[in-house]
This record gives sequence, structure tokens and C-alpha cells, in this order.
Amino acid sequence: MTGFGQGRQGRVRPDGSARALSEAYDTALLDLDGVVYYAGGSAIPYAVEALGAARAGGMHLAYVTNNALRPPEVVAAHLTELGVPAEAADVITSAQAVARLVADEMPPGARILLIGGEGLRVALRERGLVPVESLDDDPVAVVQGYGGPDLPWGRLAEASYAVGRGLPWYASNTDLTIPSVRGIGPGNGAAVEVVRIATGAEPKVAGKPLPPMHRETVLRTGAERPLVVGDRLDTDIEGAFNGGVDSLLVLTGVTDVARLLAAVPEHRPTYVAADLRGLLVPQPEVTDGAVGADGAVGADGAAGGFRCGGWTASVSGGALLLDGEAEAGADGLDPLDGVRALCAAAWTEAGAGACGLDAGKALERLGLG
Repeated sequence: MTGFGQGRQGRVRPDGSARALSEAYDTALLDLDGVVYYAGGSAIPYAVEALGAARAGGMHLAYVTNNALRPPEVVAAHLTELGVPAEAADVITSAQAVARLVADEMPPGARILLIGGEGLRVALRERGLVPVESLDDDPVAVVQGYGGPDLPWGRLAEASYAVGRGLPWYASNTDLTIPSVRGIGPGNGAAVEVVRIATGAEPKVAGKPLPPMHRETVLRTGAERPLVVGDRLDTDIEGAFNGGVDSLLVLTGVTDVARLLAAVPEHRPTYVAADLRGLLVPQPEVTDGAVGADGAVGADGAAGGFRCGGWTASVSGGALLLDGEAEAGADGLDPLDGVRALCAAAWTEAGAGACGLDAGKALERLGLG
């Protein structure tokens, strides 16, 4: 499914949907951290109930993560404990994506120097490859994935020795950071940087937002009308953009409204919702122009602003402005409709770039300042 502004050019407003997204799409490709659960492992509010309702309505749920540490069976067991029944086949990891990438380029039974955790080891074996621990084991390639906070420094040295000798180098993903219960820690991308600095080489990368991860996901799920659901613009939403599929950004993770308004074209989601309940409802349309007393909608978006659910967003004097027919809140206008209208104003003004408009007063009007 495509909508206004969708494609490699990037969109200039969120789309509307007359049907609930769980009905309009056959498969939800869900990120985990910041979407389904927090870094500490507890479920995000409304996630369990919303996913249960979407599944009961016939939507296939698949869980797509850049974290290569845990095997799918472990992730599925955790989801089930939270109240989101899942099988190992419902979980797709960057370890699986990079293992397929390696298997496509290396002979069956090839020895691969493993720098990472159990999830990557399982994925390599699934593809008929043999993980080894040392350059002395005569590997033909190096694959690097997140190994957890206790990954020994010597493992990075071993990878550097192998890559320095010219062995092909693969990385599950290059996320520089990873959330934890104690805060933000270094991710696999930080470890990849260590090897890059030591060798001057560049790895082939599989994880979001790059195409190998999208390919792995589609192959494993058989999705025909997939919807990517995530909280990160630079992995989830950009991955959907690169794959040419629609996306839903939920504001339960790392992306706040200010970052959303400033998004470059490849980071602009198809839809925006506060949380996973957004899967269960239609999405309101953003229209051009302010609505006059006679109910007419102006055709000039630049002059009349952009309207969604009673909010009208416009640009004036280098700032985003927002007007509403009532106050935001439980008994008034939906703040998310204001966010959607602001996205249209900001993205249209920015075109192919990033919006640099002052959004302070508009966000204050929504109670988000």
C-alpha cells in the first residue's frame, strides 16, 4: 500500500487510513525495545492488549530485532511470559540476516570466526556454517554481532587480526548504542568501530535499516502487505523506506515529537501513533488548508496550513504554529492529530532536507513542550 508522498522521494505528510491498520495490512513487523517492552524487559503499557486484539483479528505478528545476542527461542519465550504468545518462527533477528548473507557468499560448511553471542552462533549453524573461535582455526570469514556487556576485549583483537589479514568481514548491525535497565550502553556498532579503526576495513552489514534485514523478514514471514512498526527513525522507519513498505512510528521509545518533525525524508513514517493501540483504529487524514465557516477546504497547503482532527498547523516567521478549535486533552482535541498536522507543515517546508523550524510554541500547545 502506498500513499501521498510515499516512495524513494520521501513523504511530506502522514497518511490516513479508513480501516484499522490491523485490517489494512496482513503482517506487523514489530521492533521490540521501545515498542513491545522496555529495556528492563517489562511490557510497555497497552502493548499486550493491543497485540492480542490485532492477532485475534487475523493480523500476523512478527518480531524484528537488530539485537543478535539472544536466539529466537529465548526472545519468543520472553514474549510469551509477558502475555504475547510467540513461537521462535515469529522472531527475526539481525543474526539470522547476517548468517544468510554469509551463507550466500561462502561455501557450505565454511568456518566462520564468530565474534558475538549465542544468537549469532545458532544462526550460523542454521545456515550450515561452522562457527569457530580463533584465527588459528582457519576461518574463511569474520562475522561480528552484539556479544553483551561482558564481551572480552580479546575477541575484538581476534577479529582485527583476521580482518587485517584480508578475511571478508560481516556485521549483524551497526547500532552504536543499546538500551539497558541501567541506561544507554555501547551497541554492536561501537564494537565494529574498534575493528574498523584497527584495520581500516569496512564490513558488510545486514541489520536494519539495510536491505538484507528486510529480505530476511519477508522470506521468513511471507508477508504480502507488511507494516513496519518501530520507535526509531534511523533503523525501523528508514528500514521500511529502504524496503519500499509502509511504517507506523509509536512514541513509546527513543523518538520524541521534536525529532519526528525534524525527520529527513527517509525517516518519515507513514503513520504516527502514541502506542500500539494505533494498530487497532483508522488513521485520520491530513488535509490541505484551513477549514472556513462554510466548511470549504483551501487548496493551497502553504497558505492555508494543514488540518487534522480540529488542529491546523502552519509556518510563519521561521516557526511552526498550531491552532485548535478546543484545548488538547481528555475532553478536547487529540494531541496526536496536532502532531500529524505539524508533521505535514514541517515536512512540506523542509522538502528533501531536515526541518529547522522552531516548534517550541506548537509543542507547548500540545502539552509536549
